Amino acid sequence: MDIAAWLQRLGLEQYEQAFRSNDIDAEVLPEFTADDLISIGVTSVGHRRKLLAAIAALRDIPADDNSAPATVSGPADAPNGSVSSSAERRQLTVMFCDLVGSTALAARLDPEDLREVIAAYHRAVAEIVTGFDGFVANYMGDGV
Repeated sequence: MDIAAWLQRLGLEQYEQAFRSNDIDAEVLPEFTADDLISIGVTSVGHRRKLLAAIAALRDIPADDNSAPATVSGPADAPNGSVSSSAERRQLTVMFCDLVGSTALAARLDPEDLREVIAAYHRAVAEIVTGFDGFVANYMGDGV
């Protein structure tokens, strides 16, 4: 799979160098997380969501298929507007975590120090969530 072409189909070719310099290839890409995207410089929430949706779609492609979808297709893409009979139900658990006492902490710490504390908190939560095969959808201040 050509990562540069895949990013271009997504309209996110500006991240090609970041993917290349971090050795992100077709083998690594399906395991990529939101935290990984942040660490390589994808700061836009919209771009992260678009990339994560496209990465999730890659997981459904057989290993010998070299094509990569540009977007995630939904029921509207089915012929004649019908929904595919291969749909399945999956359990979904949603969790919100908030750093207790962060307002008081913000009053005591320098903004750069607070940012480091919250970043460490985000990393710790993301590590635990991914350890349970979870996915961090969004970071909102001190919330995950």
